[in-house]
Amino acid sequence: MKSVISATTLALLGTTLLTTAAAAQDLRILTAVTGGKDAAEHELFVAELEEHLGLEIEMIKPEADYNQVMFTSLASGERFDLIYGDSSMIPTLVEQGAIIEVSDIIENSPVLSDTSVIPAGEWDLFDVDGAIYGVPNKFEGGTMPTIRQDWLEESGMEDPDSLEDWRAFFEWAHENKDGAYGLSTAGLYDIQGFMSAAGVKAGYVVDESGNRTIPYATEAAAPVYDWFGELYRDGLLDPNFATNGSGEFRNLFMSDRAAAVTYWDAWVGLFNNIMATENPDTEFEARGVAGVPGPDGDIILRRGNASLWFIPANAENVENAVKFLEFWHSEPGYVMGTLGVEGHDYTMEGDEYVLTEIGQAHSCDHGAPRVASTTWENPCGVLPGVAEAEEVIMEHATVEYLPADWTDAQPIVQNYAYQAMSGEITGAEAVAAMQEELRSAGLID
Repeated sequence: MKSVISATTLALLGTTLLTTAAAAQDLRILTAVTGGKDAAEHELFVAELEEHLGLEIEMIKPEADYNQVMFTSLASGERFDLIYGDSSMIPTLVEQGAIIEVSDIIENSPVLSDTSVIPAGEWDLFDVDGAIYGVPNKFEGGTMPTIRQDWLEESGMEDPDSLEDWRAFFEWAHENKDGAYGLSTAGLYDIQGFMSAAGVKAGYVVDESGNRTIPYATEAAAPVYDWFGELYRDGLLDPNFATNGSGEFRNLFMSDRAAAVTYWDAWVGLFNNIMATENPDTEFEARGVAGVPGPDGDIILRRGNASLWFIPANAENVENAVKFLEFWHSEPGYVMGTLGVEGHDYTMEGDEYVLTEIGQAHSCDHGAPRVASTTWENPCGVLPGVAEAEEVIMEHATVEYLPADWTDAQPIVQNYAYQAMSGEITGAEAVAAMQEELRSAGLID
């Protein structure tokens, strides 16, 4: 979930938190994704949650504009005991004193401090100088190159380990698969696995002195832009890469017109499931692979912003908020976050969970389709290829730092990157132009 905070919202956030009283509840939650799929099912979801926790609960789930609703509610002083957000919001919320630090709560909770429940690496994703301000809602994956594994095996090649290896595979696919593109993307989303070859990471990087750089706009990135430009020139890069949405490149990939795409790890399984459902005899196989090692041998991939539960500074029922968080990270909580509501989304036949027709339509997602736990086995199963892709993400992916300035910086980076990737200018010309515009706009130091 991306957080876009308007100037108006920031002004509201500067308002002193009021002590507006909400209707008396044992637990009041503001959520974006957790709960039922419609109003009627949400009511069932809350009722089951109340039964599990023995609390009277109000769980508000706005139909639209969640971020605006959340920030405005906090600024007005409306009281919640838990609010849903993501790690990109932490700097603003902490600066405004809108949420509390939960480090001690986690340390004193036998559930939340258990690394088999929430691995230590998950906390590292949103640690702020040793302080923790939220608790994970679910496991957030990452993006990575996703390859036609069946084609790779047919080619006799090993996993691509360099830009040259990737080009060789793309050439093979173009020559042997009716002119298929080697690669299709949606703009710069997400070429990180290839930019990894230059050791550069998307978004901003801030050094110890507070100086801001955008690695995609540095000289180190220029050769990778040139590599893309050569792919474009030779028909190996989808010529519509700059205007594609994710649907366009997904369709190319599933219709034998692209050898690789760059997308979320979960989609490795979705690709395989969709194709096998349409044709059980298909040879199609997608597989997520690691990016290209950089000059220091490290691979850089992108991890999604952690989805988190925050406890507001004016929360009235902190103990009950912790009770919910510990429940959410237990087996009954996992079942609710995935399968949903018993008797509505699923029934029990002995020890077996059986999805109803409604449950099948909801795809085992009621706010936490993948949980942080390393030991719980999802009754819905894991789609083919997802577990392996997730391992790659866990080993190599980190979150991007995208402060408010990124909204203005991104179009500048994209403009010149697209020109270089289309062979209109060189990579060196692209990054020089990026730097000039970014510096004159005060977006880098």
